Amino acid sequence: MRLEQLAAAAGLVLPGSSIGNGTVTGFAIDNRKVAPGNVFGAFPGAKVNGEDFIPAAIAAGAIAVVARPEARIEGAAHIADAEPRRAFARLAAQFYAPVPETIVAVTGTNGKTSVVEMTRQLWRMAGHRAASIGTLGITTPDGSEYTGLTTPDIVTFLATMAGLAREGVSHVAYEASSHGLSQFRNEGLTVAAGAFTNLSRDHLDYHADMEDYFAAKMRLFGEVVAAGGTAVVWSDDAWSARACGHARDRGLRVFSVGEQGEGIRLLARTPGQLGQELEVEHAGQLRTIALPLIGAYQAANALVAAGLVLATGGDPARTFDGLARLQPVRGRLERAAITRSGAPVYVDYAHTPDALSAAIAALRPHVMGRLITVFGAGGDRDQGKRAPMGAAAVAGSDLVIVTDDNPRGEDAATIRAMVLQGAPGASEMADRRAAIAAAIGEAKTGDIVLIAGKGHEQGQIIGSGENARVLPFDDVTVAREAAGLVGSAQA
Repeated sequence: MRLEQLAAAAGLVLPGSSIGNGTVTGFAIDNRKVAPGNVFGAFPGAKVNGEDFIPAAIAAGAIAVVARPEARIEGAAHIADAEPRRAFARLAAQFYAPVPETIVAVTGTNGKTSVVEMTRQLWRMAGHRAASIGTLGITTPDGSEYTGLTTPDIVTFLATMAGLAREGVSHVAYEASSHGLSQFRNEGLTVAAGAFTNLSRDHLDYHADMEDYFAAKMRLFGEVVAAGGTAVVWSDDAWSARACGHARDRGLRVFSVGEQGEGIRLLARTPGQLGQELEVEHAGQLRTIALPLIGAYQAANALVAAGLVLATGGDPARTFDGLARLQPVRGRLERAAITRSGAPVYVDYAHTPDALSAAIAALRPHVMGRLITVFGAGGDRDQGKRAPMGAAAVAGSDLVIVTDDNPRGEDAATIRAMVLQGAPGASEMADRRAAIAAAIGEAKTGDIVLIAGKGHEQGQIIGSGENARVLPFDDVTVAREAAGLVGSAQA
């Protein structure tokens, strides 16, 4: 397609010069990946200014550059926009086609990964070829996972969507992180529905404060969800009413879910040994659901996923029946092992105070003896959440071991000390493998072990920049090894 056609479709204005008004062969935001005929996106960043690489991109064959009006460009068309990331995304979206016909997005601090994966599962059970994109990577219709796509850039995101469509995928659910939303990495597609799960302290090393963080999340309802689309909102969070207000101000249909929900109202929740029974009301009809997942927040995630499916035309009976067949999501209250003494060991991605409290609260009804929690905090991230994480752990657990998470570029001992400031009575054990083994060795009949912070991650990040090393480490595998599962118990 020619550049002028793409620009017209995206509502962008080309300069009067005919320079670069040729056939577009692709898009790039890394000048090292520019090929002849590409459109280059030059964006100012926190550490690097993409405008510095405009000459190199043009030399490599870029026929147009999307950049701020003040950027200096010679030898290629300058598509000027005060918000170049957004303009670039909208232009690229016209190039990458086709895309799946039904797309939904999920934002919030906790639960995004679970909701998109549960939505995919419900669609699959309804007979659709569905995929999910997010922290776990790309999960395809056959359940295969391709990692390395936690926060894709806009070119990767759009190319992935087009690739899925060519493979026959009709339905996609993706995670819309605050970073992705604020950097316009999820733009240009027709998003039929968006979901908001909750908001709690996280990423304040990137966002100025909680209001800035919430505003980034609300771009989902304010700009990304298509006009006339639906906002699915978990109703029982402190920020939910404001999220609903943003959606209504935009003219979106609001489908709230939870104890105060109007779309799906949660009437009762009864914990069981390995799951829970939910009583819900939808469209005036009462339903009882045997959800095979433990924890209040797992129920919340499942119902938000059901809301997204219903908001995009799903059959109610089939959708609610599907909830009883949901499979656990990797690293989200995943039962990794059962010790020789019969104590179950759970792995969870919880890495914020609220998420840690929620994971502990989810397990507490199932604890007959002690809840033993092992966790740490990541380096080069919001330091203000460390002591509150320690406080959350000791408030809900009977035994706490503070260990290393991903130290990255910080001193690991300093990170542990900051966590321990909020965790009086907790033990300290730097080596994560040893800490997990100690917790599992301590567990007796009736106890439960929670290993929190890393969830699905397959490595431990030590160092930063060029000195960063990723050491192979999987909490689930380590837990199974420590529990001595072979020939003695089953996960």
